[in-house]
Amino acid sequence: MTTTTSDAPASNPPKTSTTIAMEILAEVMQFRRMADAHACTAKPCLSCLSPHLAKVVSAIDQGQPITFVLPAFPGKSPNLAKVLGPLPDMAEQRSLEFLGGLCERVRKHYAPGAKIILCSDGRVFSDAVGMNEENVTAYQQVLSHMIEDLSLNSSISTFTLDDIYAGQDFDQMRRELLAQHGKPLEVLQAMVRQGGKQPCDRESEDAHRLYCGITRFLVEDSMFPGQTKTRSAIQKECRGRAYQVIQRSNAWSESIANRFPDCVRLSIHPQACGSKKLGIRLMEADSWMTPWHGVAVDIGGAFRPFEARACRCTWRRTRVPRRASEPLRAFSKS
Repeated sequence: MTTTTSDAPASNPPKTSTTIAMEILAEVMQFRRMADAHACTAKPCLSCLSPHLAKVVSAIDQGQPITFVLPAFPGKSPNLAKVLGPLPDMAEQRSLEFLGGLCERVRKHYAPGAKIILCSDGRVFSDAVGMNEENVTAYQQVLSHMIEDLSLNSSISTFTLDDIYAGQDFDQMRRELLAQHGKPLEVLQAMVRQGGKQPCDRESEDAHRLYCGITRFLVEDSMFPGQTKTRSAIQKECRGRAYQVIQRSNAWSESIANRFPDCVRLSIHPQACGSKKLGIRLMEADSWMTPWHGVAVDIGGAFRPFEARACRCTWRRTRVPRRASEPLRAFSKS
C-alpha cells in the first residue's frame, strides 16, 4: 500500500522566537530569588516574563547568545571571622560553575546558548564597606584566572569600574560614577522611609528591603574579632553607610544599564514579580549568603555558603590545588 501525503505524519511547525524566549526564561527562572511568595513562584507568569522577553527575542532573531549582566563578586568580606582570606576560594568556584551551568541549560533550548557578564562592583563601594583596595584588585585578578582555569571563558566574563575609568585613581573613579549616574542621598533616604510604610509603591518597598539587607551585612562585617565599638554604635554607623553603598550601587546599576542596554539584568537580591531585574541564585541551593561573605561547605556532596566561624570547630578544611598562588579552600564533613 502506498502512503499518500495525507497519510504521512505531520511535522511539528518550527518554534517562534517568542516561544523559545519564554522557554529560556522559564529555565533560568527555576533558580530565581523572589522578594515575596507569589502564585508564580513555581511557574513564571506573563508579568514575570514581560520585562525581559523583548531582549531575549531580539537576541534570538539575530542568532546571538542571550547575554545577562550581573553586578556581583565585589571582593571578600573584610571580616575574617566570616571568610578565609581576601581572595576567591571554593565558594566562588562553585558559584562560577553554577552560573556556567546555567548558560549550558539555555543551550538546550537555543543552540547559541547564553553569556553572563559579571559586573564586579567591589571598587564601587570598597571604601564604604572597609575593603582594602589592593585586596579588591587581587580578588578581581584571581576571579578572572579562576574563570579561565574552569574553561568558562566562552560563557562568563568580567567588567569593572576600572574598565570604564582606566588610568584614574580609585576615589576619582567613584566621583565620576556618581557625577554621571548618581542621585542625591536625600532622594534615596526619602524612598527608603516611604518603603517602610504601608501602603507604598514597589520601588520604595524594594529600596527599603535593600537598605535593611545592606545594613545587616555591614553590621556583620563590622563585628570582627578585636573591634572595640558597641553593637549599638556599629549599627548607627552602618545605617548611615548603607545609604552610601546603595547610592553607589544604584549609580553602578544605571551605568551598566546604559552600557549594556540589550542585556537581561540579573540581581543577587530577591526581586518582585514584574521587576526589571531578575533575582538569581549564585548556587543551586538557595541561600541568602553570598560566596564572598562566607566559605563553601560540602554537605553530602552539595556545597553551601556558611560563615567560616561557624565551621572551624565542626568541619575540616580541604585544599584543592590550582594555578594561582592561593589554593582554593573549602570545608567538608570530618
